[in-house]
Amino acid sequence: MARPVKNRRIEKLPEYTYFVPAGRRKCEIEEILIKVEEFEAMRLKDVEELNQEECAEKMLISRQTFQNIIDSARKKIAIALIEGKAIKISGGNYTRNVCQFKCLSCKNTYEIKYEEDRKVCPSCGSKEVTCNKRNSFCQRQCNKNTTSDK
Repeated sequence: MARPVKNRRIEKLPEYTYFVPAGRRKCEIEEILIKVEEFEAMRLKDVEELNQEECAEKMLISRQTFQNIIDSARKKIAIALIEGKAIKISGGNYTRNVCQFKCLSCKNTYEIKYEEDRKVCPSCGSKEVTCNKRNSFCQRQCNKNTTSDK
């Protein structure tokens, strides 16, 4: 039995998720699906210009897994460009790099990046905030009492 796939940490979701070659209608062409974690791997390596180890750390995966993901993404992009196929970015095994907090004073719900560890409500300034949603990236933070000054 194969091991279950772990979620990869994603910092940014793609702003644009569909690309069609110029001069072709969407209904005439095949699509190639790029998973969100493949998109993130290309963003980190090719745009942010991080090395493989830094990319893998940011996505919370091994270097070999990172290499497999980026190889798959680059092959799909090459096929789409050479064969004139549409590119759709969707799905995959990922989770976003945010935690959701709720202010107990004003009831405001807000999201912050996992690394920020904010303990003050951005709306009213209250320190009475608590984790509003548990996910695999904020559990360590959620297990702490966020309303205390420890």
